[in-house]
Amino acid sequence: MDLEHRDEPRGGRRVEAGDIQLRHLRSFVELAAELHFGRAAEALGIAQPALSGHIRKLEADLETRLFHRTSRSVELTPAGIVLRERAKMILLQTTRDLAEVRSVGRGQSGALHVGFASSTLPLGLADQIQRYRLDYPNVRVHLHEGFTSHLMWILARGEIDAAFVRDPDPSPGVLTEAIATEPFRVVLPLNHPLAGSETLTGGDIGDEPFIFYPESAGARAYRTNLTPVTEAGKHADVIQEASHWATIMHLVGVGLGITIAPLSATYAAPPTIRAIPLTNTSARSTVYVAWREHEDRTIVQNLLPARGSTTVKGGTPKP
Repeated sequence: MDLEHRDEPRGGRRVEAGDIQLRHLRSFVELAAELHFGRAAEALGIAQPALSGHIRKLEADLETRLFHRTSRSVELTPAGIVLRERAKMILLQTTRDLAEVRSVGRGQSGALHVGFASSTLPLGLADQIQRYRLDYPNVRVHLHEGFTSHLMWILARGEIDAAFVRDPDPSPGVLTEAIATEPFRVVLPLNHPLAGSETLTGGDIGDEPFIFYPESAGARAYRTNLTPVTEAGKHADVIQEASHWATIMHLVGVGLGITIAPLSATYAAPPTIRAIPLTNTSARSTVYVAWREHEDRTIVQNLLPARGSTTVKGGTPKP
């Protein structure tokens, strides 16, 4: 004799996905596998009346019977047979989707867009990005090279998530943290009269023609690099601009002019130049990591240094 549902559920109510509870689907899948209420309830760790309640609610929501239940047996109906495989897929996909959500929430997957000024690479940026990729292999890291000024602009606009920049100008809504600082070098062609010097001052080179980045690449960085000259009361005459330190170094090497460069920019310089330390100046070049002020996504926070060092607004270091 049928113990439950003497009549088929009636009605034409449209069933929405939100009507179905996952715990009811899990109960259904377990009962469909065991075809025994006692064993299924034990496997689920719930009381048998609770299991029966789950099945009744599921059948009511779907407006169809899923099991034929008698005093001696439990069997799937045709609708139950169809739902058995579908429910397994739903539960599996839901488990995967929720795991992905947790992973994204923990910053362990997703996409991260990082800007960088090319001159920051020798100071460990490439190694840091590689460590990040190893720590979070499911995060897709996209790198965007550019001038500091442009990177700060697109960061503020939300086009990238973080940036590694050199001596950035203030940018509303952007925080920066100093991660490396280094001295400057005078870069001369080997045949320059001062190329044999052990050290030089800004006054020694103030009347020389300069090759340099355009000021639009970053006004503060431009001024900082030329500080040794201006401190000496001189004005640097920039006769040629170039977009990369490698280009600047080669132009210096053929004798078109000289430049002042951060120490790390000279690491891969051609053999046609000589880099000489500057004295009588406190000017130094600083690399910062920058991010938006209210950025709280873990995927970005995992890239940033530990809080508590020189974090400032707008790219100006604290004294």
